[in-house]
Amino acid sequence: MSRTLMIIFSFLEPVLLVVILAIALTRVRQRLTIISNGLKDLAGMLVTVEEQHLRPLPKLVADINAPLQTISGVLPGIAAKAALVVRKAKG
Repeated sequence: MSRTLMIIFSFLEPVLLVVILAIALTRVRQRLTIISNGLKDLAGMLVTVEEQHLRPLPKLVADINAPLQTISGVLPGIAAKAALVVRKAKG
């Protein structure tokens, strides 16, 4: 290889490196922009889910738990009566 050709390659190599890095960084920026937009959409959807589905849950849970607490309070009495029936049936 001639000296002139080596000098030309010595100048082209850093230029080519900068061009390739610029292209790669541009693609990364584009992908990050797409990801950012997707995350914004997801955040909006999560807010909607929270507002429409999660905020009413405490009231709904309380509505369900109230009858269950009543049932739970009555069960010992039922168990005692059942035990009495079993004792009478056995003799």
